[in-house]
Amino acid sequence: MKIIIVGASGTMGKHLIHAFENEHEVVKVGSKSGDIQADITSIESIERMYKQVGSFDALVCTAGPTYVGPWKKMTDTEFRKGIEGKLMGQINLVLIGQHAINPKGSFTLISGALTQEPQLNFANASAANGAVDAFVRAAAIELEHGVRINAVSPTVIEDSPQYFPFFPGDIPVSMKHLEYGFRKSVFGSGTGQVITVR
Repeated sequence: MKIIIVGASGTMGKHLIHAFENEHEVVKVGSKSGDIQADITSIESIERMYKQVGSFDALVCTAGPTYVGPWKKMTDTEFRKGIEGKLMGQINLVLIGQHAINPKGSFTLISGALTQEPQLNFANASAANGAVDAFVRAAAIELEHGVRINAVSPTVIEDSPQYFPFFPGDIPVSMKHLEYGFRKSVFGSGTGQVITVR
């Protein structure tokens, strides 16, 4: 399979590259590094990425910038960081990518536990995550040619200890457990699913 991993330089992206690249052709996409550089907040950048990649079998997105900070300091500009990044960035990967993906291919987006379990300073991410989950369910009934779409929804992950203080009492998800969530989406048969990884 030819698998695009968007967010290749991040913690999740690096792990998935290592997990998949021995058996599949992996195209690494990052904002500043990788085989291809792309900014998912830019439609033109996404279009250039797909032209460079050509046809593909699966796209995995682990990227999704959001605003992290206290509610009382939230502004329209800051809130739009998550809307333009984690939400519209991922939506546009699908809207544009549906015209290049091979039949029976798949899209896997990233959301998160903050949808159901909000934490202080993460209102922007909670809203974006919830919208991503809803988009996945809606897109699944309209994508053609057997193309599937799912979201992986983890809580805080073990290789990102800088976020542990924001998630008191949550048991961090192991990278292997997280990998299995992505494997279920990419190599399984389900669609329109939010795959929770806790």
